[in-house]
Amino acid sequence: MTTSTKLSPAPVIGETIRLLTEHYVFPEPAEQLAALLQGRLAEGAYDVDDAEELARLVTADLQSVNGDRHLRLKHHADPVSPERGAATLDAMRRDFESSLGGVPRVQLLDGEVAVVELAPMLFPLDWAAEPLAAALTLASRAKALIIDLRANRGGDPDTVAFVCSYLLDERTHLNTMHWRGGERSEQSWSLPHVPGARFGGGKPLYVLSGDTTFSAAEELAYDLQQLGRAVVVGERTRGGAHPCQGWTVHPHLEATIPVGRAVNPVSHANWEGTGVQPDVPCAAADSLSRAHALALARLAG
Repeated sequence: MTTSTKLSPAPVIGETIRLLTEHYVFPEPAEQLAALLQGRLAEGAYDVDDAEELARLVTADLQSVNGDRHLRLKHHADPVSPERGAATLDAMRRDFESSLGGVPRVQLLDGEVAVVELAPMLFPLDWAAEPLAAALTLASRAKALIIDLRANRGGDPDTVAFVCSYLLDERTHLNTMHWRGGERSEQSWSLPHVPGARFGGGKPLYVLSGDTTFSAAEELAYDLQQLGRAVVVGERTRGGAHPCQGWTVHPHLEATIPVGRAVNPVSHANWEGTGVQPDVPCAAADSLSRAHALALARLAG
């Protein structure tokens, strides 16, 4: 889609380079990427009139050094505020309102197996706590639970901890974020108390994954898998473990740059680049029926 705002690639690339060198969690790749973008600009690779095409070209270059899928120049069809993160926030709010707060489906299958779909993302906790609490409290009565993350593209780590709190019996260390420079880290724990009733840590739990499951949704699957709490069923996820922030660099373009890296307390690693490997691999389209069958077999046993 061609935008009406005049596009001058040089200021966009210049600001993207500045943000990279100041904020990217990995300083050495940031320097390599800055040199790459500067060289590509000088050779005319970004001499295009269309903002969407520039976003595609720059994103390919940004991800060419270390494969970081959170490192992007995102195109927005509608003009966005220059305030940091405004582009992402506006789009997120529209998705929130159109998805019942990020819980588009709560269903009871045969055998008292509940399905809770979390999509299209794990929204900020101050928005999502109420719909999530309602859905998870309703599902707490089931004999087994399936969390469907196949269409979830990420979101808020605090919301990951909130969801995990309904699926565990006691306060548990889930993840640690290490920020640029290495001087500061931040631990994520499940909550000691939640609104409503917990499903708890003893009943069968399955998580559905697909090749579009990304970022915070991957963390939710990975945390529960590493704790031995859930069986992940489906496809390998996309592989983005770095929390990022967004900056508007043009009325239709947003640079998203990872500012930290995740380290799981069990594996001492994360899912960056590799994705979350399912315990039961199968096509994403078949994963719900597969997880349901596994749940019924376990309950029967």
